[in-house]
Amino acid sequence: MLQRVSGASVVVGDDCIASIGHGLVVLVGVQDGDDLAVARRMASKVARLRVFANGERGFDRTVSEVEGAVLVVSQFTLMGDVRRGNRPSWTGAAAPGVAAPVVEAFAEALETAGIEVQRGRFGAMMDVALVNDGPVTLVLESDEVAPSA
Repeated sequence: MLQRVSGASVVVGDDCIASIGHGLVVLVGVQDGDDLAVARRMASKVARLRVFANGERGFDRTVSEVEGAVLVVSQFTLMGDVRRGNRPSWTGAAAPGVAAPVVEAFAEALETAGIEVQRGRFGAMMDVALVNDGPVTLVLESDEVAPSA
């Protein structure tokens, strides 16, 4: 899931570990079956998304074109399945040993694309603050991003 923001930060304990001005906050959930190739495809898609205004046109520029940054935050809870019962099931989530390198590969692929990237801390209890610009929020699913994208 990504949100266009005018600013965002991540605090762990009493320490602000990451912050950006305008750009995108990307909450990354890793499901079983996701791998480094999926991470790179998703990053490529995020880098190419036209979700910023160009004058009067609302969705015409990429994060790079507006000299924005991306804050990448691992978000295990995105994988919660609440279709049955009242308590989320995490059976579809990738194990931490699998998920951490996928989240890092996603962030590195954005950096390789020339985008400034800040990161949350994988596995930590984080306070994420953001000002949603628009608001603009999009959900991207790994199975919706073709390998040739």
